[in-house]
Parts: sequence; C-alpha cells; structure tokens
Amino acid sequence: MPQIENIKQVSDVVWEIPTSHKPGMLVPARIYATKKLLDAMDAGVFEQVTNLACLPGIVRYAYAMADAHWGYGFPIGGVAAFDTETGVISPGGVGFDINCGMRLIRTNLSFPEVKPKIKELVDLMFRLVPAGVGVKGALRISDSQFDEVMKFGVKWCAENDLAWEDDPSHVEEGGYIKGADPSKVSRQARSRGIDQLGTLGSGNHYLEIQVVDPARFFDHALGKHFGIVEEDQVVVMVHCGSRGFGHQVGSDYLRVFDGAMKRYGIAVRDRELACAPFASKEGKDYYGAMVCAANMAFTNRQVIVQKVREAFSQVFHRDAEALDMHLVYDVCHNVAKVERHSYDGKSAEVLVHRKGATRSFGPGHPDIPASYRSVGQPVIIGGSMETGSYLLVGTSKAMEETFGSTAHGSGRTMSRTQAKREVRGADLQRRMLERGIYVKSATMEGLAEEAGMAYKDISEVVETMDAAGISKKVVALRPVGNIKG
Repeated sequence: MPQIENIKQVSDVVWEIPTSHKPGMLVPARIYATKKLLDAMDAGVFEQVTNLACLPGIVRYAYAMADAHWGYGFPIGGVAAFDTETGVISPGGVGFDINCGMRLIRTNLSFPEVKPKIKELVDLMFRLVPAGVGVKGALRISDSQFDEVMKFGVKWCAENDLAWEDDPSHVEEGGYIKGADPSKVSRQARSRGIDQLGTLGSGNHYLEIQVVDPARFFDHALGKHFGIVEEDQVVVMVHCGSRGFGHQVGSDYLRVFDGAMKRYGIAVRDRELACAPFASKEGKDYYGAMVCAANMAFTNRQVIVQKVREAFSQVFHRDAEALDMHLVYDVCHNVAKVERHSYDGKSAEVLVHRKGATRSFGPGHPDIPASYRSVGQPVIIGGSMETGSYLLVGTSKAMEETFGSTAHGSGRTMSRTQAKREVRGADLQRRMLERGIYVKSATMEGLAEEAGMAYKDISEVVETMDAAGISKKVVALRPVGNIKG
C-alpha cells in the first residue's frame, strides 16, 4: 500500500479516505479490508477509487471491496451509485465483460457417488461447453431471435425449452434486466455475440464441480433454505459473462463517450473513466446496449447449465430433475443498474455501478425470490480453481452501507504474465490432480495464468465482508473438477 497520510480507520475492516485527499473528490472513498489486505493492495486501487469519487452525481461514497485490485477506470471490486438525474454512467465502471457473473447449481449427489466419475464428467462437459478464446457455441439462432435474447434473457430461454420453470426466478432481475435496446448495439458487436451462447470463454472463467466443505459449513439453517443440506453434497458453479459481445459494446461506447464528455463539459482524472450523463442520449444509448449484453450473459450461463444437466444425466443415467439439479442462484458482478435505495434520510432511484462486485440484498427485499426473501439473497463469491468458493447471503447492513453490494471473488495479486513465469501449466495440472482436483483447460498457458498463487486469500476476503456485516457466510465449497478456458 502506498503511504496515504489521511486514511482513517472506521472499524477493524473499514477504512475511509476523506474528500480532502484529492482535489475534485465529491464524496469520501471507503475501502473494506483487513489491515493485511489493505497493506497488500496495489497503488492503483487507491488512485482509482479516489478518482471515481470525483465523478459527477456520485452519492455517499466511492467503494472498494476486500478483493479490490487495479482495473480499467474503476478498480475491480469498485462500487459507486449515481443520482439518475445529475449523475453519469461509465463503461469503466461496468467492465468489458458485461454481466460476468456466477451461477450455482445444486445436486442431490454425494461426493462418494461422484468421485469415481469426476474425470468422465469433466471430460464430457469439456466437449459440451466450448472453452477458450473466440470459441463458438452449438446453439444457432437468427438475428431476430438474438434480438429476443438481448431483450429477454432467461425468459427467452424458458420460452424455447432451454430452461426449467423455476430457473428465471432464481436469476438476478428474474433473468433479464429491463431497458434493453438492440438498435443501440453495433453490427460488429452483434456478429461477435450471436454464435457465442453456451460458451465459457477464457481468462478466469470456469465451470467447476464442487463439494460442500463440512469443516466450513457455517450455517446449516441458511444452507437448507438454498437447498444445501448435506456435508458432502456436490454442486456445480459457472463463472462467465457476455464474451466478445460485451467487450465490443464497451469498446464502442468508450469512443462515443470520449466525444460526449467535451460536449457536456465533463472532465475526468483518467480517460478510462470516460462517461456521459445518464440522462443524456449517449448515456441512455449505452445503457440500452449494456443491458442487451447483460441479458446475453444471463442466456449464455443458462445454455451452459442445460449442458451441465445433460452431462450429469448422461453419466449417472438419471434425469436431471431426479438429480435435483435446480438453480440456487445467479448473480452479476459487472453491471450498472437502476435500483431504489435509502440513503441520507431519503429513498431514491440511483444508478449503481458494480465492477467486480456482487449484489447483496438483505431479507425482505422484493427483488429476492419468494423462497429466499425471509433470509436474504444468495451471494456467490468465486475463488481460484485451487482454493474453492463460497456461498453467502445478503444483509440489511449491506442495504444501509454499500447500496446492497459486496465482494465478488478473491482478486488478483499477480499479473497473468508473472503467473506464467512462476509456474508451468502442465506442472500445475499435475499438482492439482495430486490434491484431488481434476482440471481440463483449453491451453496450458491459460491454466498457468489462473494459478491460486496469483490471487488473494479468498477466505480472508470472505471473512472481511462477513466481519463488516455486508454478507454473511453460509458454506465453503471446495473444487474437485474444473474446466478452464
């Protein structure tokens, strides 16, 4: 951590940088971290979180979560809410992989039942779910059908036999965000996205078979609400987003916003924070296109889930319904959405940017599925392929403090280039197998990039957010089979 003289410790896990730290800051910056995590954060986090605190119309605080690290514009792990009339929208606050997110599927299988078939399952899923840079999916749709995907996401899947009846209700926003406008999506973006449904992509995206860790089953009652009931229960986690489609949408509108800022008299401390007033034509155009990409990502994960169900059904010779392969939940972590929140003594609609951050709505919120509403929204935080992941639940305190937001993962501490210098993919694959994790990857280089040592300690990130009261631990999930792009 660079020397920041005026940073103030608010609690054991909350730190605040006042507006006096940098000219132009409109609100303080808040960082959620233990002292250890704070000291390990790169200088870019502090520079970027205080830069975003300067953006027009930001309200209350600029936030960096416990997994924060340097990103494009916003830090990854950054959260900011903007007044819908006076505030801005920024592609740098959403990310290029729009609606990159997590999806958790439960099963009624125990680890002893699955262990002998891990290799068969992973190999089959590797064939059914294309992984890697630029891969195309098996699902072929027309331009008009792609319009429907962009507008209706998982709802379109349900109407086309690509989802179970209860799938849409167990996805954030019911499986599609309202406000999509396909006319605002470029032809190039459309061409990159139309053939990529049901594909994993590359980078840190994964498809993983996991097992409940009995030593870290923190709340059995909450687990039962989410269908996690056994200490050796097998689940499946999906981490991916909108692929090249979202990247193209982001690239298209960064160019638009570069010119728009001059027209609206907006100056930013970093060109990567290019933005436009949310109420402007340019702002509304980007929002309409971004929502299209977000809904495509929901659809992408849904098509993958159907392939996962197919694989389990084929390997275990039982229908996926009989295997209880229902969706626990699906959460976004690269998105901007209009939400109603209470802050500064009022209730108002704000545009919440979550860049590498996850929604964490507390009990009673109407946007939570009815079956979970009494306890809160499931929160899925993914770790590295070596360390496992966590299921948590949103809290009322998150609604009060962070606009219903928490961390999204473990957060990188090492560049991909450095990771490849430190470890060879084939060696890593062999070591993981010795530890009981069977992994297949599109490339060995890609595997090396995702070594566990390249990431923060996921458990410390989760403990930090739990200690802050922003998300509550339910259960840890350890990996036993993994597919990497």
